Amino acid sequence: MTSAPLLAGSTDRADVVIVGAGIVGLAHAVEAVRRGCSVVVVERDDRAVGASVRNFGHGCFTAQGGRALEYATAARTAWIRLAKEAGFWLRESGTVVVARAEDERAVLEELRESRGDQVEMLDRADVEARLPVGADVIGGAWLPLDIRVDPREAVHMIAAWLRTQGVRFRWATTALAIEPGLVRTSRGDVAADHIVVAVGHDVDRHFPGLAEQAGVVRCALQMLRVAAPGDRVIDPAVLTGFSLLRYGGFAECTSLPAVRTRLAADHPDLVAAGLNLMFTQRPDGDLTIGDTHTYGRTVEPFSMESLDEAILGQIASLLGSGRLTVRERWQGVYASSPDRDFLIEAPGSGIRVVSVTSGVGMTTALGLAQDVLGGLLG
Repeated sequence: MTSAPLLAGSTDRADVVIVGAGIVGLAHAVEAVRRGCSVVVVERDDRAVGASVRNFGHGCFTAQGGRALEYATAARTAWIRLAKEAGFWLRESGTVVVARAEDERAVLEELRESRGDQVEMLDRADVEARLPVGADVIGGAWLPLDIRVDPREAVHMIAAWLRTQGVRFRWATTALAIEPGLVRTSRGDVAADHIVVAVGHDVDRHFPGLAEQAGVVRCALQMLRVAAPGDRVIDPAVLTGFSLLRYGGFAECTSLPAVRTRLAADHPDLVAAGLNLMFTQRPDGDLTIGDTHTYGRTVEPFSMESLDEAILGQIASLLGSGRLTVRERWQGVYASSPDRDFLIEAPGSGIRVVSVTSGVGMTTALGLAQDVLGGLLG
């Protein structure tokens, strides 16, 4: 991808300038285009390489709670429309949440009671019809509204589609200063009445005081790509009992503490590592599996082999398979805050700093952007 030319010292203009071309920034560009605005996107790399391409590609809608559920509901419709317009792969595949203990099944029953036909309970045979499972699986739940995309493809195809809609991208361009009406960059200034700063966990690079006040830190994940056992096609995303500890929709269930207590007793190291044991299948058939969570203002770049081995062992046990063949390993990093799912702040007139601080950017960004730009543009 190339940047349109902009001479140092010159000034470009648009209705909306967006800093950051990850999924949150692109979602705001999509919404700005829908509203008839001219848009410039400033991105320091020559393509998106952060959390937006390092995730499961899972639109995990039903498991959300509170504001995240509101944004996720709006985002689902937006994802399906955008996939048709931009031409990227999307599967309305749903999610199977596997239960391997009665307390996990109790949580899923409680979620079904609150969400109605968004949750369908499954017995073991129902789960086996959808994916290979180990001997300890007793049942689960089917969340039919969830979707899957290939994150390594989707964000790039969204950017390509936005260019056909007149959006101007300034790739390999660093935002040096952000002030009302102006973004100063390494390739010249960009003027706009409305500015959205969507730089994920790097919000502290531009607004350190705001990040500190909101408690924003970095969350590092260990993830892997493995060959699917027996080349089996597994259409749905798959969550587990560990996943029940990670999403707001399950947190609303009064039966959840029993799951947390048992898992903490049986697997204290994995609960301490923030394991969200889950996987999705890529279009090429491989599985994206993971993931653990480590927090800090600055995170270590080094992955712990013991955690990768734990993830591999847990997924192999879940699938009832032998040792899995690893194709790739990587570290994901996203913004996190202990007391909020979203950071939406106005540090200056016409400026919004926006970050998903709960690890559900792919799930919620297209709905979040509708809310943010609705307020920013009026």
